[in-house]
Amino acid sequence: MKTNKITQAITALVLAGMTLPVVAADQDGWYVGAGAGASRATIAEQDIRADLEASGYDVTRFRFDDRDFGYKIFAGYQFNQYFAMEGGYFDLGKFNYDAETIPLGVKTGQLDFRGWNLDFMGILPITERSSLFARIGAHNSKSTVDFVGTGAVNVLTPHYRKRSTDYKFGVGYQYQVSEHMAIRLEAERYRMDDAVGNNGDIDFYSMNVMYRFGGPRYVAVAPVSEPAPAPAQAVVVAPVTATTAQYCSALEIEFEIANNDIERVNREHMLVLATFLDKYPETKAKIEGHTDNVGNDADNMKLSKQRAESVVDYLVSEHGINRNRLTSVGYGESRPIANNATDEGKQANRRIDAVIGCATDIEGLQPLPARITLAMELEFATDDSTIQSKYHEQLGTVAKYLQTNPELTATMEGHADNSTPEKAQTISRARAQSVADYLVKHFKVDRSRLYVEGFGTTRRDSYNMTASGRQDNRRVNIIIGYPN
Repeated sequence: MKTNKITQAITALVLAGMTLPVVAADQDGWYVGAGAGASRATIAEQDIRADLEASGYDVTRFRFDDRDFGYKIFAGYQFNQYFAMEGGYFDLGKFNYDAETIPLGVKTGQLDFRGWNLDFMGILPITERSSLFARIGAHNSKSTVDFVGTGAVNVLTPHYRKRSTDYKFGVGYQYQVSEHMAIRLEAERYRMDDAVGNNGDIDFYSMNVMYRFGGPRYVAVAPVSEPAPAPAQAVVVAPVTATTAQYCSALEIEFEIANNDIERVNREHMLVLATFLDKYPETKAKIEGHTDNVGNDADNMKLSKQRAESVVDYLVSEHGINRNRLTSVGYGESRPIANNATDEGKQANRRIDAVIGCATDIEGLQPLPARITLAMELEFATDDSTIQSKYHEQLGTVAKYLQTNPELTATMEGHADNSTPEKAQTISRARAQSVADYLVKHFKVDRSRLYVEGFGTTRRDSYNMTASGRQDNRRVNIIIGYPN
């Protein structure tokens, strides 16, 4: 009955891993590891007593040592964020007992248990770095039993050895220390045949170290609480990468299901993008195509590439942009920005991101009658909202642009890396507020033209698995908005 309950709990955990939202980084691929810890055996005392009594002995005292030190080494392959297969070698130690009898004598037994295992694992990510998992599988084990009799106890066969196959299962917790290293805390139960016809269990509680080959390829996005983005009508900000560049532009348009046609409403926004490229003839653009999660991975990857290529073709044929300045890439469904569980989220994920090379001069750009934005990105230290001095000059440029164009507004969008939701929201808004306060205090920008928003950790630019990724996510984007 106890075994059935544990099996049911494991099954529930595996099924939960198939249905619950995910926030952890997906780390498919090969890994190896090793672990050690305490093992505890179920000694079949009643069976041993019965055997002795059947041989004419009365057991007066029974003592046993059912605990030892065990270890294991393993290798596995993780297929996706929910499932993996793992195999390895284990040695769970030695266990012994002493049975004192009348007529006076002692029978001593010792069990040695080791073997190979192959398990299926269900994984339930719970944070960016941690996950719960359950395993169920089989082991092929060699059990060795040695008996010694003293006094009146006569042992006819002192040595038994048997190899058998039986089941095992377990549960555990895993924490990703870095991109490649992880630690596990785990509890496992091995069904055991002790070579003389007695069955029992050995429980193994271990701490393990893992090494992953490769690293996380993408982040699975949990359902977002804010409304899904409306169909894009904007040129928005892309992160700054070049040291001499300050301002970037990117285009977002959306597509109907399984469609790569550019809708008429989006052609006006394509015209804005073309105007930007004409204004800055030295810039280049990478056109990124994306899909929702409807359909299989291969078809979605192909469709996202077709969408990106259709935008390149349109810019070349309709606006005369040199094709050498444009590249296209498809990401399929691997980079969602909204929850694919809703129709609105799927619509938002069927999109194009056109990331444009940064331009160092924003003066003189005349936007067409569509909303266009320009931005600068600032980064912050951990849990800090202090503006670093290296950004003072750039903020002066933003202030000058706002003063030259009094009809424009600016929104400070604050962001954070790993933290609790409440703390991340607080620090992200504090960062945005500090930028607004700096523009007002040092450059006399009218506060009524400045807006402050905090987004916590909901709009990450990078993985939070590395120091550089977390730095990218500790930022403020200044969005300069033009009137429609």
